Amino acid sequence: MRSFADADGDGIGDLGGIRDRLPYLAALGVDALWITPFYASPMVDGGYDVTDYRSVDPTFGTLADAAGLIGDAHGLGLRVIVDIVPNHTSDQHVWFQEALAAGISGPARERYVFRPGRGAGGELPPNDWESVFGGPAWTRLPDGQWYLHLFAPQQPDLNWEHPDVRAEFDDVLRFWLDLGADGFRIDVAHGMVKAAGLPDVGDAPQSRLLGRGKVPYFDQDGVHDIHRSWRRLLDSYPGERIGVAEAWAPSLERLAGYVRPDELHQVFNFDYMRTGWDAGALRSVIEKSLASTGSVGAPTTWVLSNHDVQRHVTRYGDGELGRRRARAAALLTLALPGSAYVYQGEELGLPEVLDIPVELVTDPQFESIKGSREGCRVPLPWSGDEPPFGFGSGGGWLPSPPEWKSLTVEAQQDDDASMLNLYREALRIRRDHPALGDGELRWLDGPPNCLVFERSGHSDGPGMLCAVNTGDRSVQITARGSLLLSSGPIRTEGQDAILPPDTAAWWSVTPDELPDMVG
Repeated sequence: MRSFADADGDGIGDLGGIRDRLPYLAALGVDALWITPFYASPMVDGGYDVTDYRSVDPTFGTLADAAGLIGDAHGLGLRVIVDIVPNHTSDQHVWFQEALAAGISGPARERYVFRPGRGAGGELPPNDWESVFGGPAWTRLPDGQWYLHLFAPQQPDLNWEHPDVRAEFDDVLRFWLDLGADGFRIDVAHGMVKAAGLPDVGDAPQSRLLGRGKVPYFDQDGVHDIHRSWRRLLDSYPGERIGVAEAWAPSLERLAGYVRPDELHQVFNFDYMRTGWDAGALRSVIEKSLASTGSVGAPTTWVLSNHDVQRHVTRYGDGELGRRRARAAALLTLALPGSAYVYQGEELGLPEVLDIPVELVTDPQFESIKGSREGCRVPLPWSGDEPPFGFGSGGGWLPSPPEWKSLTVEAQQDDDASMLNLYREALRIRRDHPALGDGELRWLDGPPNCLVFERSGHSDGPGMLCAVNTGDRSVQITARGSLLLSSGPIRTEGQDAILPPDTAAWWSVTPDELPDMVG
């Protein structure tokens, strides 16, 4: 949100900026846009600390701006997914302020997770839980009680055992659905329910268990009751309203539980995102992902980057190496069955900004071992030769690197070889080709360090062959069909294609044009 486009000149992206740039998104070829939180907030954690879920923070515009954006998006054939933050509120939320005022025995505290401390005088936290941002997950009040915050101290966790909490969020969802929202991305969808008795984890540091091991404050079975309830609510509205889980689970099998037929529609696949540029590792995670979601009849959702992780151009090696791999990864991802999410700026090939001045960093995660997330949140470059590159008349809330002048939308617009036009063409083919989208994936034999697979067309329609070379040497691929798209230059020798390192390509093929050997 705050890094996409600024319409009012205050240096911060807003709803008006998104609304102005909707034609760009439609031309890119996406089906929907997910907007990060724009609710009233003190902005301790980029808007993920909410004080009023039914209002728009003045930084981002007005409720009328939100309604106008949704209407304009629908007019361009775009769906709008809004972010909902149900695990915690801001400490400035009226409920938490009431809880503070109520005192130790006040019923208002029951909407949050308050507990007495351990030790002779209650001076120790109630258990050993750690914040995702680092340090204890508990803060003690002057009256001696402790409250739980799995993120920043300014983000107290709600108690989802309390009926007021469930009723409130049902009403919030209805509010935005009535305004025309097409669905919700659910922040920390795995975190609302905590294990009974709040037991110790007993293993430190807990950060290495997140998304990899069991902890008593994430991925508890009780969260699924909430998601089933929300699915019924979504289904009660006309059209296709969807729920998308941001969920971390210790296994892909546990993750698939969030997209069972009576729960949510999509769940982000972070295992794929954090897999390195290696054919064997990628094939393994793709196979396991398709099998786990397939076991519950759901599509797999693929993502390469988001607002919480280092951009994949940099993860893959930065510079020319990172860009080559990122181009190939885009074609790999968009060739897979299921849904794909493109993080803003990914289509421009933006790298991570690694030298943001410390005094400009506001991310509450900054002091933790994970470091700041601001490097992937630098405002997008739209046009011109100098920062902030058309982001807005008031500059940008974070500085843009001068070298981004070659990565602006304007600079890439008419360059057929640009990352932007690679994404546009890939998304166009993905939409139009009968073998892409839903359907089976069949692995084929290929050279070492390569992924080769076929996507079957419907009935007698053409299929699609995708080959990806993650190695450091050129390889020969048998591809008798017609070349649709490649991430870099390739050459043909008769019925064979020579695929350079860190390159991917798509061919449209009939069944008799497929390679003979099946892996």
